[in-house]
Amino acid sequence: MIKTVIKLRNNMVVVFDVKGEQIPEYQGCYDDVKGKIMRDAPAGTVFHHWFGHSLLPKKVSGENW
Repeated sequence: MIKTVIKLRNNMVVVFDVKGEQIPEYQGCYDDVKGKIMRDAPAGTVFHHWFGHSLLPKKVSGENW
Protein backbone atom coordinates (compact mmCIF):
# COMPACT_ATOMS: atom_id res chain seq x y z
CA MET A 1 0.00 0.00 0.00
CA ILE A 2 1.30 3.47 -0.91
CA LYS A 3 2.29 5.57 2.11
CA THR A 4 4.80 8.21 0.91
CA VAL A 5 5.28 9.73 -2.55
CA ILE A 6 8.18 12.05 -3.40
CA LYS A 7 8.58 14.03 -6.64
CA LEU A 8 12.21 14.98 -7.25
CA ARG A 9 13.66 17.98 -9.06
CA ASN A 10 14.49 15.88 -12.13
CA ASN A 11 10.76 15.01 -12.50
CA MET A 12 11.27 11.48 -11.18
CA VAL A 13 9.06 9.94 -8.50
CA VAL A 14 9.92 7.57 -5.66
CA VAL A 15 7.22 5.77 -3.70
CA PHE A 16 7.34 3.94 -0.35
CA ASP A 17 4.96 1.61 1.45
CA VAL A 18 4.08 1.58 5.16
CA LYS A 19 7.24 -0.43 5.93
CA GLY A 20 9.49 2.11 4.17
CA GLU A 21 10.14 -0.22 1.24
CA GLN A 22 10.18 1.21 -2.28
CA ILE A 23 7.31 0.24 -4.60
CA PRO A 24 8.91 -0.04 -8.09
CA GLU A 25 5.66 -0.22 -10.08
CA TYR A 26 4.78 3.34 -9.01
CA GLN A 27 8.23 4.84 -9.55
CA GLY A 28 9.51 6.59 -12.65
CA CYS A 29 8.92 9.76 -14.63
CA TYR A 30 6.19 11.93 -13.07
CA ASP A 31 4.14 12.12 -16.29
CA ASP A 32 4.18 8.32 -16.61
CA VAL A 33 3.21 7.39 -13.03
CA LYS A 34 1.07 10.30 -11.76
CA GLY A 35 -2.27 8.87 -12.92
CA LYS A 36 -1.61 5.43 -11.46
CA ILE A 37 -0.46 6.90 -8.13
CA MET A 38 -3.43 9.25 -7.83
CA ARG A 39 -5.82 6.40 -8.65
CA ASP A 40 -4.30 3.93 -6.18
CA ALA A 41 -3.11 6.15 -3.30
CA PRO A 42 -5.29 5.68 -0.22
CA ALA A 43 -6.44 8.48 2.05
CA GLY A 44 -3.58 9.38 4.32
CA THR A 45 -0.88 9.11 1.66
CA VAL A 46 1.81 11.74 2.24
CA PHE A 47 2.96 13.65 -0.86
CA HIS A 48 6.25 15.55 -1.05
CA HIS A 49 8.31 17.74 -3.38
CA TRP A 50 12.08 17.53 -3.01
CA PHE A 51 13.32 20.08 -5.51
CA GLY A 52 16.12 21.92 -3.73
CA HIS A 53 19.16 21.11 -1.72
CA SER A 54 17.32 20.91 1.61
CA LEU A 55 17.86 17.93 3.85
CA LEU A 56 14.14 17.16 3.98
CA PRO A 57 11.40 17.14 1.34
CA LYS A 58 8.50 19.63 1.52
CA LYS A 59 5.09 18.12 2.32
CA VAL A 60 2.36 19.15 -0.16
CA SER A 61 -1.28 18.23 -0.73
CA GLY A 62 -2.17 15.56 -3.25
CA GLU A 63 -3.80 18.25 -5.39
CA ASN A 64 -0.58 20.29 -5.49
CA TRP A 65 1.69 17.34 -5.97
